Amino acid sequence: MGEFIRSSLWLFPVIEAFHLVAFAVLGGVVLLVDLRLLGLVMRTQPTAQIAQDSRPFLVGSLSVMLVSGTLLFLSEAVKCYYSFPFRVKISSLALAILFTWTLHRRAVEAGEGRLGPFRGRLVAVVSLVLWGVVAWAGRWIGFSG
Repeated sequence: MGEFIRSSLWLFPVIEAFHLVAFAVLGGVVLLVDLRLLGLVMRTQPTAQIAQDSRPFLVGSLSVMLVSGTLLFLSEAVKCYYSFPFRVKISSLALAILFTWTLHRRAVEAGEGRLGPFRGRLVAVVSLVLWGVVAWAGRWIGFSG
């Protein structure tokens, strides 16, 4: 499969386009929920409701990213194996997914009243940093040897 993707003139860019669009959707969801946790947007809406309404987009975009990312990896497996930026991306991706589905999810479901402003803001900042590192490392892969 990797050889087929690598030898195709158009397949790699098409897969990469799906990967990037999915990341843009995921980034939008993460930004929306985390900016709400920070109290910067949609203050009249409960964070839990925003997260629940956007969860299908989070799950869908993450699914597309994982499938397309696997296909992109297969086309450049040796390069990725030796790539420090790839290791940073995969490590931060694993942490971001784990954080999003555990601590972040619990914090959002707890609501502002029980969570407190400091913990809510801390959760939002950690989430933004983790997903930001995923994006930054992903771009770094493209510019590394």
